[in-house]
Amino acid sequence: MLDFKSVIDKLKILLSKKMQKKGKVFDKDVANALGIAQATFATMKSRNSLPYKEILLFCANHKISINWLLFDQATQMLVQESDRFMQVRYFPHIQASAGGGAFNIQEDCMMLNIDKNLLKALLPSQQPNDAIHIEGDSMEPTLKDGSIVFIDRNVCDITKEGIFVASTVAGLFVKRIRKRMDGLIELISDNQAYSPEILTPDEVQIVGQVVGSVERL
Repeated sequence: MLDFKSVIDKLKILLSKKMQKKGKVFDKDVANALGIAQATFATMKSRNSLPYKEILLFCANHKISINWLLFDQATQMLVQESDRFMQVRYFPHIQASAGGGAFNIQEDCMMLNIDKNLLKALLPSQQPNDAIHIEGDSMEPTLKDGSIVFIDRNVCDITKEGIFVASTVAGLFVKRIRKRMDGLIELISDNQAYSPEILTPDEVQIVGQVVGSVERL
């Protein structure tokens, strides 16, 4: 089991540099940076239970190596022990809409080398290969605005239940997708305030299935 104190101490060093803080960085500063209530953070500390999802989101947003933070592993170490890790492409500038159309201008990505045991803990039965942000509230409460969603591009069969990323003429969407008996494609929101959208098959390209998410608390 990873030691809570050693990982949090590293985060304090990073926050000290980021905040240009001369004094000591406290647990409350780390809790605030991770978006966790101080009482919840204190409970996690007493149980030596790391907030993996919040740490992963923090590292992705600040371009910090999760492998260095958790395992003290440099890039060359990842090459030597590549069988222990899985690479997920993270597109920080691409946002799929969970509300309205969102066009994507930049498509540069960074590689997240994630320990397979950690990924299995987060996503027990799936192996994602991409990760993007979502914006909007139409998939709440299932997916929150600002979350990072993990995508399995190898799963595009919309005859099975699930949430998918779809590319349309109006942009990139995260929706429940259903193929109707008449052949039309229905994009369904979990938020009942939004009505389903109906498109023809040639107006929709399935990017992949959403297999997990990291929520911004």
